[in-house]
Amino acid sequence: MKRFRPGIVPTIVVALLLPLLVSLGFWQLSRGAEKSALLQTYTERRAAEPMASSELLNTQDPAFRRVRLHGEFDAEHSLLLDNRQRDGKVGVELLQPFRDQATGLWLLVNRGWLPWPDRRTAPQFKTPAEALSLDAWVYVSPGATFQLHADPSTTTWPQIITAVEPAKLWTTLNREGFAYELREETGPASYQADWPVVAMGPEKHIAYAVQWFAMAIALLGLFIYLGWHNAKEKHHGSSHESTQHV
Repeated sequence: MKRFRPGIVPTIVVALLLPLLVSLGFWQLSRGAEKSALLQTYTERRAAEPMASSELLNTQDPAFRRVRLHGEFDAEHSLLLDNRQRDGKVGVELLQPFRDQATGLWLLVNRGWLPWPDRRTAPQFKTPAEALSLDAWVYVSPGATFQLHADPSTTTWPQIITAVEPAKLWTTLNREGFAYELREETGPASYQADWPVVAMGPEKHIAYAVQWFAMAIALLGLFIYLGWHNAKEKHHGSSHESTQHV
């Protein structure tokens, strides 16, 4: 140990930072694995045939499952999910309550993305007045329940929202409704329906993990170098003093 003298402060810094950097690296690897499993589930379920709406309520794990619906949109209670971008353009996603005729259940259907370049004018959209059939799939946000924050006291529609919690909407409207958003597939009633499943893919998490591990290795390497360098300087100093005394 006489040949390794990193110093008290560097030792404390490394003792605190090194476990943190390593844990962050493993956390990113874990997140990447979760995203890979999520995308695998998404691919499998999106390739399956749509289930009947009556089956949806009895499904233990509804995430990403396709559903065939038949019913009408509620044009009077539209929600505009703000701060959505497509190809660098700003816009909103249009969500509307949809009453399924087979079950009588209300579902919150996302009809897709609309451009909204000029905030001085409201986004333009149309709602089919007649009953129609459509295919949609259940969206469950990765890592958290999909939440909707709508002001129950407001009577102005459509409402501009930044997040969604369907239970509060159904309570506000005094309706029995499904707990998750359904995203409409491309069809006559949809707008731009190119849905990203995750904001960050598994490869990004792996890249971040590599960065955290690289920082941990660099920190450890610097610590070792500093310890040997200080010991070497200490050794040279002691030798010089011994020579002077002689």
